[in-house]
Amino acid sequence: MNDADGPPDGVAELRTIAMPADTNAYGDIFGGWLLAQMDLAAGSYAIQQAEGRVATVGIEAMSFHRPVYVGDQVSCYCRTVRVGRTSIAVHVETWARRRFRDAGAMVKVTEGTFTFVALNDDGTKREVPRSAVPG
Repeated sequence: MNDADGPPDGVAELRTIAMPADTNAYGDIFGGWLLAQMDLAAGSYAIQQAEGRVATVGIEAMSFHRPVYVGDQVSCYCRTVRVGRTSIAVHVETWARRRFRDAGAMVKVTEGTFTFVALNDDGTKREVPRSAVPG
């Protein structure tokens, strides 16, 4: 029961295991926990691309496709979608490798685009290096 296309070609920036402390009363993983994992992954990716400090300034096009369950291995895949003068937008696809239900299946559970601004050490905006521009 794998999604037809399989995981994306982007960089696997973060992998973690969903734990019981991250669930709601029905045993599903909180959407906020997933969002935090995606922000961590996108931020780590953006730091590399922008060659330094960044801060999240927006999240757009967030979609939750399927639930995540306790024990699932959650992987966030990142790719650059646009680069501005001081900002970088990172699309994140989050996939789960099922541990108990449909064991071993890889399914896309959520995706969204996170926008970051590049910052100097003093917290002021700086230009994103042209090397971060895709293609």
